[in-house]
Amino acid sequence: MTSPRRSVLALAVLSMLTEEPMHAYRMQQLIKERRKDDVVNVSQRNSVYQTIQRLVRDGLVAVESTERAENRPERTTYRITDAGRAALGEWLRVMLSTPAPEYPEFPAALSFLPNLAPADALAALNTRAARLAERLTALDEEIIEVGRFLPRLFAIESEYQRQVIAAELAYVRTLIEDLRAERITWPFVDGAPVWPG
Repeated sequence: MTSPRRSVLALAVLSMLTEEPMHAYRMQQLIKERRKDDVVNVSQRNSVYQTIQRLVRDGLVAVESTERAENRPERTTYRITDAGRAALGEWLRVMLSTPAPEYPEFPAALSFLPNLAPADALAALNTRAARLAERLTALDEEIIEVGRFLPRLFAIESEYQRQVIAAELAYVRTLIEDLRAERITWPFVDGAPVWPG
């Protein structure tokens, strides 16, 4: 038998269910209320349901109860199983200890940068820098707000994000300066890059 497939959303679902049995909509609400949707994509409710069904199939989650209130759709409440608790612990150990290849959009866009005119690239990077600076300010406010009510443990993912965004912003600002000073440039003629060779 293959081991259950790990995902960030599955990790979040199992984690929510360690608190108490709950239905899918409540899990999605809690993730958003706790601002975990910065690190867990719950924008599509259907993906939450699909993940839960996979966890049920894998024996990590079980149906606790199913009920129907008048004029409302049937609501299923789920609970974590012993196998689910074991998987949650194992997934956390692996995810914390082992860097995994990730494929974010920004490095991919940088790798194909010559497909834009240098001026267009500069404009896009200036916009990115402004948005990153805004995100840093929002994270600073969030970290302070969480710190008023909860121990630091509950803001460490925001602290991590802040460090990553600060590093990215510093890099983008350096790249902008290099483009402005033409230390990085490339030929771009008639709407297309001119490739060497």
